[in-house]
Amino acid sequence: MTAQIIDGTVIAKSIRDDVAQQIKAFQAQYPRFQPQLVVVQAGERQDSTTYIRMKAKAAEEVGIKFNHVKVPEAATAEEIIDIVKKLSDDETVSGILVQLPLGPHVDDDGTRAVTEAVSPEKDVDGFHAYNIGHLSSRAASPMFVPCTPAAVIRLLESTGVPIAGATAVVLGRSDIVGNPVAALLRSRDATVTQCHSRTKNIEQIVKQADIVVAAIGQTEFVKGSWVKPGAVVIDVGINFIPDATKKSGQRLVGDVEYDDALSVASHITPVPGGVGPMTVALLMENVYNSATRLWEKARSRKVKPLTIDVKEKVPSDIEIAMAQTPKPVTQLAHEIGLLPDELESYGRFKAKVELSVLDRLAHRKDGKYIVIAGITPTPLGEGKSTTTIGLAQALGAHLGRPAFACVRQPSQGPTFGIKGGAAGGGYSQVIPMDEFNLHLTGDIHAVTAANNLLAAALDARLFHEATQSDKALYSRLVPSKKGKREFAPLMFKRLKKLGIDKTNPNDLTPEEINRFARLDIDAETITWNRVLDTNDRFLRKVTLGRNPTEKGHEREAGFDIAVASECMAVLALTTDLADMRERLGNMVVATSKRGEAITADDIGVGGALAVLMKDTVKPNLMQTIEGTPVFVHAGPFANIAHGNSSILADRIALKLAGTEEGDSSDRVGYVLTEGGFGADMGMEKFCNIKCRVSGLKPDATVIVATTRALKMHGGGPEVSPGKPLADTYTKEDLVTLKEGCQNLARHIQNSKKFGVKVIIAINRFASDTPAELELVRQEALAAGADAALVSNHWAEGGAGARALAEAVIATCEGESGFRFLYDLNLPIANKIEIICKEIYHAAGIELSELASKQLETYTRQGYGNLPICMAKTQYSFSHDPSLKNAPTGFTVPIREVRLSAGAGFLYPILGDMQTMPGLGTRPGFWEVGLDPQTGRVVGLF
Repeated sequence: MTAQIIDGTVIAKSIRDDVAQQIKAFQAQYPRFQPQLVVVQAGERQDSTTYIRMKAKAAEEVGIKFNHVKVPEAATAEEIIDIVKKLSDDETVSGILVQLPLGPHVDDDGTRAVTEAVSPEKDVDGFHAYNIGHLSSRAASPMFVPCTPAAVIRLLESTGVPIAGATAVVLGRSDIVGNPVAALLRSRDATVTQCHSRTKNIEQIVKQADIVVAAIGQTEFVKGSWVKPGAVVIDVGINFIPDATKKSGQRLVGDVEYDDALSVASHITPVPGGVGPMTVALLMENVYNSATRLWEKARSRKVKPLTIDVKEKVPSDIEIAMAQTPKPVTQLAHEIGLLPDELESYGRFKAKVELSVLDRLAHRKDGKYIVIAGITPTPLGEGKSTTTIGLAQALGAHLGRPAFACVRQPSQGPTFGIKGGAAGGGYSQVIPMDEFNLHLTGDIHAVTAANNLLAAALDARLFHEATQSDKALYSRLVPSKKGKREFAPLMFKRLKKLGIDKTNPNDLTPEEINRFARLDIDAETITWNRVLDTNDRFLRKVTLGRNPTEKGHEREAGFDIAVASECMAVLALTTDLADMRERLGNMVVATSKRGEAITADDIGVGGALAVLMKDTVKPNLMQTIEGTPVFVHAGPFANIAHGNSSILADRIALKLAGTEEGDSSDRVGYVLTEGGFGADMGMEKFCNIKCRVSGLKPDATVIVATTRALKMHGGGPEVSPGKPLADTYTKEDLVTLKEGCQNLARHIQNSKKFGVKVIIAINRFASDTPAELELVRQEALAAGADAALVSNHWAEGGAGARALAEAVIATCEGESGFRFLYDLNLPIANKIEIICKEIYHAAGIELSELASKQLETYTRQGYGNLPICMAKTQYSFSHDPSLKNAPTGFTVPIREVRLSAGAGFLYPILGDMQTMPGLGTRPGFWEVGLDPQTGRVVGLF
């Protein structure tokens, strides 16, 4: 008989053609899909280079990107491992192959360390211990089968000869061929005998075999007479023998005497043309399979929820938080699709996220963007933060959608005051709750340090200008060092601002020296206060410079709470580190006697501010009590500043929740970002300020309402701390409730002016009756809401907000119709009036003499086209906290207008609004303490 020749070349081509077709089909749906194979080679061995060239050619043929990384032959194992690890972390790389052997100085241990540095997910050679181990286990499957052993099996299968039940002999026990082939045959139910150099009676063993796999590395070792008639012979050998007829003087043969075996076997592979081409083809198949697996994994973003033990009687917030064990933040980061080098851990449960993720995911279409707002707040609390977290838990933990909550970092002011923290509550909160409310990663402290450095620099400059001549002042600003005077780099910005194009300090004229060295600050125009992250009413107005060393240069000033600092607003509105540096330098602190705006960069401190705040620019990653992701970043107050968490946190969340081109709509994720206080404040500023800077468009707003708060707006009795609630709030009262629904209706109508969908979340309390909840729902729909749902997330966690989450998904279908409320090019007073009339429903505004003068100054200085950030009470649509529900016809008094040139807005101060809150008679800090046994925080909320 004559054996049938198994043509590996033909089979390999069909495999390559199939891989090429699959890649094209995948790219038709997902254009960004691009498999990439990287081969790392140490030195330039001719045989290795030839093999690599074959792989490169096959990769090009099928549409796989090929990258050949060459390192010197003398490279150490450690140096190669560093390269391999970087490739393993590179998400554009689908497969990594280290071409062996390495340099002669790399021993077996070093080689093993290199191959095992390759991620098992990218080990397309199948040599990693993980893959080899799984290959040998009946209970597991490897991610990749080594290409040559896989080729052996594929060639066997092409013959149609059954493997199951066959007697197979494998000649060779290398980890590259012999051992894996034996394992593959056993897994297919062959009875396998593995022979090697010390096996006795090899000839007799081979004669019993139905299948012979020769991988012993000895020229024509297996004789034709050894082969059992009708056996299948797979020859893996690569050996060269002299042959004068060949141009090279040698000929390639296998481990089997081919001509003799040809007349005995039923099927046989030639050498060359058998296993060789198949090995390369199956490498291409492995790379493709790796690429698709990694592609799906990158898009899966499956967060593993944490279970919660819901009790009928809901414990305190801190008891619930302390009873839950958070997942390590590194695990959470992995689940949401962050890479290890994009995470900077602060302990086990919180971390900062590098901005580089924005570049990596720039191609993705953003997820759905939803701002969470509320009705006009009352002392009863509406649960806006709780709703934000509960809705995120419902979307992420219960509906399996990528879902991110983006909230502000709480200030120490309310945490130890009356309002409390902002971690949510009940079974819908951010954990660890104590870390969330106390310090976190130190961002507020950095803002405080930067703000106060600028304040110190400002007063120091006033003092030095007042006590020195022009010459002395200039000599100290531009001192001579080793006989040479040079401008500091930042000074060139001021020179340019003054129109001075000289670069040599010695060339300035006396007049230019005067203009450069003297800021000539008008102390009456200083708007920059010091800050402290504590409610301290006695710092609202202070006298500075009382010490004799200040030589009588006293002035009146004040303190703001730290989160009201423009540095915090800059952090919240910045788009990257360079943008933050520019904004900090552009902050205006006063006006000169010449009428010029004086900036932080004029004082020379802009760079130092950026240094103090450089780490704050990275958003903080935490988690909900059900293990879904939360970004906590920036903390501007909404009644003083613009009241929203950072643009950067929202952008990163939107990319992580986003979709690839080709994804179906059911893969889109959701980002829930909270706007402080009522929709007339946090949401209005979100739309008119934050969205202008970011370029982002919200898809919807969720407005949170409660029956209790609506009853208070409807004329319910005042609420006093420590006193029992009136029956109106604990029993059914449909009349008062219906009256108060006017407040909700106005917020709905206002929100519609921005062109977004409106969803009402009715935050349920235990005392609410079905009739009350239905009344609010019907009133909301009648006022134009797109959906209105009752939610019980405080008592039930995400499960209690499932219906609300489903409504959000349904309502957010389609594109956003978002629009701004006013044109930035309108005069400042007109923009203020539009907000007061359209959002507050005022009759008009009344500018104080100071405010009018400030508007003239800001317009003259070129700041007239900035958006408006109203500073007013949160307890009313108006400036007056006593005007509840939906007042109309009032006139809004504008006490003063401050400029936040760095943040990029003007903020009018309405009525008697204070920028430093005060502590009440009975602050929240009375209950706060430590358990001395465990060190845990107790009594926080």
